[in-house]
Amino acid sequence: MANKSSKSTKSTTKRSVWGLNKISMWMLIAVALLYVVSMILSLVSQDLAVAVLAIQGVATAIMVCIVAVLAWRYVRPKEVVWKILYVLCLLLVIVGVIIPMCV
Repeated sequence: MANKSSKSTKSTTKRSVWGLNKISMWMLIAVALLYVVSMILSLVSQDLAVAVLAIQGVATAIMVCIVAVLAWRYVRPKEVVWKILYVLCLLLVIVGVIIPMCV
């Protein structure tokens, strides 16, 4: 009888310590904490309205960054029209976040 030696080949994939899923989860936790702090500040005093708006703006900016990365992964292999639409929409969102904070 022939002696068969079976070598099990395991595909070793190096996983990044900070994958997009992990970053998204930690950013979601950070944004949730920022919103909790802003809700508490708005309940405590009306004098802190500027701080509450700033905290909510930062939380929104963090979420926009995560969504922008995911959207770019979708748009990257597409035609130029999709990339232009991506840039235009991202600029509109950024302006929409910044303008209310300045007013």
